[in-house]
Amino acid sequence: MTRWAGRSRTVFLAALAAAACLAPAAAANPASAAARAGAESTAHPSHRQNLRWGECAGVDDPALRCAEVTVPLDHRHPHGRKIKIAISRLPATDPARRRGVLLTTGGGPGGPGVPLPSTLAPMLSPEVRARYDLIGFDMRFVERSTPIGCGQDVEEPGGYWVRSATPGSFPADAAAARAYARDCVRAAGWALPHATTANAARDMDVIRAALGEEKISYLGGSYAGMLGATYSTLFPGRVDRFVLDSPPFGDTAWRPYELARTPAFEAGTAAFAAWTAARHADYGLGATAQEVIDAVTGLIDRAATAPIVAGGHAWTSGELGTLLVAGIYDERSFGLVAAAFAALAAGREPFVPFPIRPLRPAGVPGVPPDNHTATNMAYRCGDGPWPRDPHVYLRDLDLYGTRYPLFGPANANITPCAFWPRVKDEPVRLSANRGPGVLVTAALHDVAVPIANSRAVAAHIPGSRLVTIDAHTHAPYPSFGDACLNGAVDAFLTTGTLPPADVAC
Repeated sequence: MTRWAGRSRTVFLAALAAAACLAPAAAANPASAAARAGAESTAHPSHRQNLRWGECAGVDDPALRCAEVTVPLDHRHPHGRKIKIAISRLPATDPARRRGVLLTTGGGPGGPGVPLPSTLAPMLSPEVRARYDLIGFDMRFVERSTPIGCGQDVEEPGGYWVRSATPGSFPADAAAARAYARDCVRAAGWALPHATTANAARDMDVIRAALGEEKISYLGGSYAGMLGATYSTLFPGRVDRFVLDSPPFGDTAWRPYELARTPAFEAGTAAFAAWTAARHADYGLGATAQEVIDAVTGLIDRAATAPIVAGGHAWTSGELGTLLVAGIYDERSFGLVAAAFAALAAGREPFVPFPIRPLRPAGVPGVPPDNHTATNMAYRCGDGPWPRDPHVYLRDLDLYGTRYPLFGPANANITPCAFWPRVKDEPVRLSANRGPGVLVTAALHDVAVPIANSRAVAAHIPGSRLVTIDAHTHAPYPSFGDACLNGAVDAFLTTGTLPPADVAC
């Protein structure tokens, strides 16, 4: 029996849309020199396309217009099977000052990007809006872009497949992971070998050429920041002004990254618990941090035995784990999540203003019911090497389950990536980056993507600058509203000039 086996808490780590996640089973060699040398070729006809702009499915904003870009399923074989990538455009507000396009997409991986221009536009400064067409896109296999599923009827909580190990559960967890991988192969086996961040970056370059732009600017938060770093490595000559907000360090994607951020999840839970304990009169979850942790994990344990029914909904342990993660990701959510757990403890319906499981986009036909979970797993399993030996997971469970009893049993446990088909791509290492400097932004107390990641990304792209805020949040630009950080980003996007040194706001 392992040292952690006596602990029964079942906190389910769930990656929300703003977070980046776990890891793969592909070849471990860095991208070859030949691949890098040919990365910026745009000679193939797929780059020359006549885009037809029309209404955006599932988006209410009439100013946002959408089109489809055709890309190769396998960029190594551009004359082979093609897939469609959905893009959206919100024009620059001042054509006379227009600089070009500012691309963006969702995090996850698995989050949609087509609606983002409409969401971002009100938060961006007038100077930024004047200069850029905002271009959103759904990455390959996400929602409007040739969507895939794994044959499941519902999304996993948070759109993230995870099973938290409990004493004696490993054989069943491994069997469930193997079954999920098998179902994904059956439902989308044609796509899985091509679901990689590198291929999504190559799709970005087809989008660039289809838009008629020699270079692109880019704003990507969380996993989308990692995608931007990958693009700048593959296509350094196409990079204009790139802002990478809380990016994971792609060279550790994904299992080393996931294990390394486990202490941050424990620390984030402690911060949430201390905040809640200081307001015991308001929430009644405990007068000390430990009492709050015991109350919250007690509810999660209870739901693992039988879902907690409140307000007509049966809350599972996975859903409550996702709710907890939402709380520890952002200090602005502490009160909302504490109130939700307090309501459940009292048998009342909780107020939760965000979906616990990803929603199928209304008005977008053909999206499988498990699309977000399927694409999240496909990219994470496709981006780098995953252990295939079960003993590796048992070893990690012994270590991380003991040191980090809340999240170690989830983060270290076996996943479908241990049984995933081999991908047809090579990981792109940021150490090979030769692009121009980018602006990296981050919060010092980020739980979702610990600050070490943003520091590593800034250090590996020569000439880059890092702007940080002393806050407990994730992907702070522009929504956190820090004037110093937002001002640094706005200045870079409008003038192209990076700060002379890193900035601590």
